[in-house]
Amino acid sequence: MTQQTDRSTTAIGSPEPSSPERTAVPLFSPRTLLSRALSVPLVLGFSAFLPLLVLVQPGTGLRDSALWMQLVLTMYAGTRLSAMILTSRRKLLAGSFWLFVYMAMGVAPLAQAVLGRTPTPVVGARTDLTEAVSLVLIGCVAFDIGSLLARQRPGRERDDRLRPALVHRRRLYLLALVAFAGSALLVVKLGGPAVFFTSRQEITSSVEEAGLSQADSQAGQAIVRGFGTVPALIAWLVYTRWLVTSRRARRSMVIITVWLALAALNAVVNNPISNPRFWFLTVLFSLLFTVFPVSATLYRIALSLGVVMALIVFPFADRFRYDDANYRPFQTTSPLEPLALKDYDQVGMFANTITYVQSKRGHTYGRQLAGSVLFAVPRSLWPGKPMDTGVVIGQWMGATNTNLSSPVWAELWIDFGPVGMTAGFVALGYAAARVDYRYARRAVRRAPPGSLIALTVPLVAGYSFILLRGPLLQASGRVAIAACCIALITTFRQDRATGLR
Repeated sequence: MTQQTDRSTTAIGSPEPSSPERTAVPLFSPRTLLSRALSVPLVLGFSAFLPLLVLVQPGTGLRDSALWMQLVLTMYAGTRLSAMILTSRRKLLAGSFWLFVYMAMGVAPLAQAVLGRTPTPVVGARTDLTEAVSLVLIGCVAFDIGSLLARQRPGRERDDRLRPALVHRRRLYLLALVAFAGSALLVVKLGGPAVFFTSRQEITSSVEEAGLSQADSQAGQAIVRGFGTVPALIAWLVYTRWLVTSRRARRSMVIITVWLALAALNAVVNNPISNPRFWFLTVLFSLLFTVFPVSATLYRIALSLGVVMALIVFPFADRFRYDDANYRPFQTTSPLEPLALKDYDQVGMFANTITYVQSKRGHTYGRQLAGSVLFAVPRSLWPGKPMDTGVVIGQWMGATNTNLSSPVWAELWIDFGPVGMTAGFVALGYAAARVDYRYARRAVRRAPPGSLIALTVPLVAGYSFILLRGPLLQASGRVAIAACCIALITTFRQDRATGLR
């Protein structure tokens, strides 16, 4: 065993061997010293400098308890995001959670509070906004408590001895066929490949002309679009990992040809022109960590650059939402204005959800969640099927555009109240920590090409931005289809006849 192998093994949390070679490793490596040198400016930058820089900008916002609570939330999220970047173990799920919280629930709402401008009106009293920010902070603390509980869970060594899930080779071939068939059906239904390179508005019009979207049900659209995009992405990710990790696969012209065909297919159905930005972020995030599965440096860079992209790129990345006739370029003289006028309406919508419930509508006690889980049931069979939470709140507000977000805080709160919301975030933190632990243990250089956890965790981490933003009903279709695709290719057998080699 080389010194490098010892160091890699220790990095993923395995017990340190008591060998002479191990004692010869320097106490401080150059990478460790570099990380410690960057830790102070990184933590101060995310948790203090950037929030205070936003706070001192000129604006008409009220300097009240809602603003100061928002500042506390932003600084807390910045500290936790810094911890995710500086950790020695890659925590994809926790890292994506804190990246979302820092930008969508932290910096952007803080900018809105300072400027006194919001992308979606907050219709209730100011106290409802203060309560919403406080509940977001409570949810974040509960997430951390769940992560701490996961560390104390006994039997973790026993979990490491469980047989890992792998990709079944023959079923992978079947998934590739399903991907080509599903994407071909979507392309034909929408009128050919050219429509995927126009705009999202044109895609919506094509969906309506194809009869996939009805006023009372979006199940048909969700299923067809899901089967047209999700199997293609998952099959491409599996083939990508196969080529990256297997020299034998790189010598096979059949595997390379299938990979190229899947790449071309994804360039059509999963490109950033015809898809929402959050979905393309899922594609990009999952592909990045499939190609570079063990790079801690890339993990740190991805989280750090994620803040920059969310601040600068993301608000202006909706160029292809409308066609040329309806597109209006966004002009601003302030770096904070895009955060106040564009997509980050999550805290405001949570406040509106609180106002909605307190205006004698009451909690739904699981009804909204049931609608998300049973998304595929058509309204003709379930006349009282609940709509998206964002749509419900938008219609109650009298909004013209009801395609509004409903963050998971609001989804849990409208169903189960503050106690249920807190318990839900404890469970989320616990689950994320357990999955991140297994990913760090098993997504290593020596992992087999068909290691399923090395494929699914980056996919879930990328899609978590959509789940956290909400509404859950809109996100459920692709989740269910992805689960079916992964179940199709999963095997626990470790023989040469079924595994990827």
